[in-house]
Amino acid sequence: MVVGRTVQRLDRPNPALYVGRGKVEEVVSLRPQVGYGVVIFDDELSPSQQRNLENALKVKVLDRTALILDIFAQHAHTKEGRLQVELAQHEYLLPRLRGQWSHLERLEGRIGTRGPGETQLETDRRLIERKIQQLKRELEHVRKQRALYRRRRARQGIPVVSLVGYTNAGKSTLMRAVSGAEVLVEDKLFATLDPLTRRVSLPGGGTFLLTDTVGFIQKLPTQLVAAFRATLEELSEADLLLHVVDLTHPQAAEQSQTVEDTLAELALGGKPRITVLNKIDALSGKDGRPIAGLESLRDFEPSLRHWRPDAVLVSALKGWGVAQLLERVGAVLGQVKAEPAAGRREAVAG
Repeated sequence: MVVGRTVQRLDRPNPALYVGRGKVEEVVSLRPQVGYGVVIFDDELSPSQQRNLENALKVKVLDRTALILDIFAQHAHTKEGRLQVELAQHEYLLPRLRGQWSHLERLEGRIGTRGPGETQLETDRRLIERKIQQLKRELEHVRKQRALYRRRRARQGIPVVSLVGYTNAGKSTLMRAVSGAEVLVEDKLFATLDPLTRRVSLPGGGTFLLTDTVGFIQKLPTQLVAAFRATLEELSEADLLLHVVDLTHPQAAEQSQTVEDTLAELALGGKPRITVLNKIDALSGKDGRPIAGLESLRDFEPSLRHWRPDAVLVSALKGWGVAQLLERVGAVLGQVKAEPAAGRREAVAG
C-alpha cells in the first residue's frame, strides 16, 4: 500500500543521494506520520546512492529496476522465464554487494586490517559471477533451441505474428479472443513473461502463428533487455507485429510511443505492424453511457484515430472488431509475402 508520494525537480541528480538533502530530511520527518517501511524511487539509483539513502532514511530503499525485477520474479512460471529473471537479478545485485557487508568492513590496504566483511564480499562476488556465467550458458542453450524452432517454422512456411504493447494493454486477452486459446489473463503489470504461441486461422483461408510476449514499459531496465534476449528474438523473426494500445489509458499516446521507441532500440522499427486500439468497450458515448458496440463508435473514429490513422479498433474482452483485425492481418501478411525479402523491412501498416 502506498502511504505517500513526493516529487522534486532538479537540473541534475544529486551524485550522493539522487535527490537533494532537504528532500531527504523532509521524507525522514514524514515517517512518524505515515509509518512507511520502504521508499521506492521511480528511477535507477547507483549502488552508492542506494546505500547512502538507506543510511539516511533508516529503511529499505528500492529503485525502479529493483521493483520491476521483483514483479518479474513473481510472474516467471516457466524455466526460461525464471532463468531470465534470475540473471537480471544477479547482474543487478553484483555492483551492490558492498552495501550488503558494510557492517563488517574494515580498513583496507594495510597488513592485518583485512576484515571478515571484505573476505565475505569477495567470496560472494565470485559466487555471483559464477552464477551469472552459468545462467548465461543456460539461456544461450534456450536461445539456440528457439532459433531451431524458428527455422523449423520457416521451412513450414507458416507466417508468424507477434503481439507487442505496453504492459497491461490487453495483449493476452486479445490472444484469447483471436486464437480461442486458454491463456493467462490478469489485470496487472507483466502478467505475461513467457512467450506463448498459438495457431490461428484466417477468414480467407490459411493460418498463422500468434505469439504473446512480455509487455514493455517506460525506462525498461537494461538488465531486463539483455536477460530477455531469447524472448525478444521472437519479435525479430516475426513477419508482422500487432501493437496493442490500451485506448482508455490517460497516457495511451505516450505508452504507444514508448513501445515504438523500444522497438527502434531493438532494431525492429521497420517491421510491418498493425496498431490495435483496444478496450473500446470501456469508452463512454455522448450520453455518458458505455458504448453499446463497435458500430456506435463511428462518430468517435476521427478523434480516436488522430494519432494512429490506420489503427484497428477492437474490444478483446467483448470480441468486437476481431473479425476486422483478422482481415487486416491476412491482407498485410499477403503483402509481406508478395514483397521481395529485401524490401520487407520498409513496409509498415498502422
